[in-house]
Amino acid sequence: MNVSEAIATRKSIRAFKSDPVSNQTLTDLLAKSARSPSGGNVQPWRIFVINGEAMNRFKQTVFDQRQPEEPAYPIYPAKLTEPYRSSRFLVGEQMYALLGIPREDKPARLRRLAENFQFFGAPAAIFCFVDRQMGLPQWSDLGMFLQSFMLLAKEAGLDTCAQEAWAAKPRTVSEFVKAPDELMLFCGVAIGKADQTAPVNSLVSEREPLEQFVTFID
Repeated sequence: MNVSEAIATRKSIRAFKSDPVSNQTLTDLLAKSARSPSGGNVQPWRIFVINGEAMNRFKQTVFDQRQPEEPAYPIYPAKLTEPYRSSRFLVGEQMYALLGIPREDKPARLRRLAENFQFFGAPAAIFCFVDRQMGLPQWSDLGMFLQSFMLLAKEAGLDTCAQEAWAAKPRTVSEFVKAPDELMLFCGVAIGKADQTAPVNSLVSEREPLEQFVTFID
């Protein structure tokens, strides 16, 4: 698989099979991802891996912990403007349509949202942290690390879902992985093999046309 194929076929998977992923595979992927660009070679990413029995214990911990927490950061701007607002709205409506959940069925939507916190059934995951002293350039580095990891996972025959939803549970995650106080949670990434029978996995989010975001300067 070349890079173009990995980019074209990678998508967020929201229903995984239970097939295990070995720690050695995850180690190999993380080692390769560490070659991602990093300004000044700071390499600000700090990664915690949850797999096997640790995953079982973590899922139970999250299930048992129902108290709301102070979010690590706001996932979206409070007043998201166009065209960004419409893009976000559209993909949400497309996803819920595939799940057969109408807009007015709030309890079903909340139950679906809760599946984020079980990694959509994925057998393995990573949590991505960054030191609180880091600024926007280093957060950009972390994003490039994540992109590298997800494309390499695709090359290895695995699927992923990057989940900023975990920003809603920073205390639960940090306590479980024993992250030091100076580290801030950014996201989780669910890792495994897609359940191809799940309708939600047929979702392919739309992308804006080039003229929406590209300007060639004469």
